Amino acid sequence: MRTTAKHGLTLSEPRASGAAAESALERRVRERLARLRSLELWRTLDEPAGVDFCSNDYLGFAGHPRIRERFASAARQLGAGSTGSRLLRGHRAGFGHVEKRFAKLKGTPAALYFGTGWAANLGVLTTFLEAGDVVFSDQLNHASLIDGMRLSGARRVVFPHRDWRELARVLANEPCSGHRFVVTESLFSMDGDLAPLRRYADLQRRHGFSLIVDEAHAVGIYGATGSGFIEEAGCGGSVFLSVNSAGKALGVSGAFACGPEWAVELLTQSARPFVFSTAPPPAVAEAVDESLNLLQQSDRLRRRLRGYGRALRSALGRTGGDSPIVPVVLGPNRAAVRAARLLQQQGYDVRAIRPPTVPPGTARLRIALHAELDRTVFRRFTKDLTSVTEELGGVAE
Repeated sequence: MRTTAKHGLTLSEPRASGAAAESALERRVRERLARLRSLELWRTLDEPAGVDFCSNDYLGFAGHPRIRERFASAARQLGAGSTGSRLLRGHRAGFGHVEKRFAKLKGTPAALYFGTGWAANLGVLTTFLEAGDVVFSDQLNHASLIDGMRLSGARRVVFPHRDWRELARVLANEPCSGHRFVVTESLFSMDGDLAPLRRYADLQRRHGFSLIVDEAHAVGIYGATGSGFIEEAGCGGSVFLSVNSAGKALGVSGAFACGPEWAVELLTQSARPFVFSTAPPPAVAEAVDESLNLLQQSDRLRRRLRGYGRALRSALGRTGGDSPIVPVVLGPNRAAVRAARLLQQQGYDVRAIRPPTVPPGTARLRIALHAELDRTVFRRFTKDLTSVTEELGGVAE
């Protein structure tokens, strides 16, 4: 690259004109897009169509008339937007109210509401994990957890999925000059299986690490009150912080970080996704509050939902487990895309899940069940799914 002197400064001439550089960038991007197509990794933005077997609206709350009316009424009264971050002008009494209600539901002293689950996970992990710390992470943790750990500066040690024995081994052998954390989902979003939280609680008592649990897909489904799998496992006393979605079984949006008051206070002061984000519309907090009202009356829905989980696994030749997430692993991307298309043609909204959402070679259908699903439709879908699975060689995990 040639340099020239001008006004006493040495200037580097650009490698190419602005138009040429932009053209080079376009070529690079188009090559990446073409590669996605060739690998059957191309995604499209498709509106819902057919019977829902793919969304996370497990209890059917998203369209519930009481939640819709509460949201609409609050929007008319409070406006469409919050106008700023919670620490600026975006705070409303409704946010504080649902935080107190959710903390009580989880049996923790405090809770903080974030606009999204992704923001909550990034906020929690980048606030508490520091350089010198070691964080032990389940191999199949969600991308938001992985990104939060990467941004934190802590050293990450990945242990095999749900392998508490290997976790015990690395806890005993990995050096750490700071603090140790263990991070896991409770109900895993792509495999539909559960973390061995009781085992982790035993390890926590022996090793003294801080346990962080993402309950995104377990809230509303597990526990006597529907608070999540921590409640069902009976290990709340061993959990430092939990992150709990309001946008899946609760049918609205956002997520609560729940834990000790001092920890929630630090999140309020320092979690960048909270401090620097415009608060959600105030009407969202009102809708979440109504969802919590419905959750108190949802025992029948939870039992029915988990019954569907057992029934579908049994029909696909797999015993054990009752979560509403049932993966059918097909392997090649092309097979998963074809299976989804065949089921869509029969009137079911099923989507193909491919890398990087799941590991290479494990493309699948992620069947998500719903409590309000008609039993006749469920039986017909089970038969059609079994037929497609047998044709394409899928395995229910």
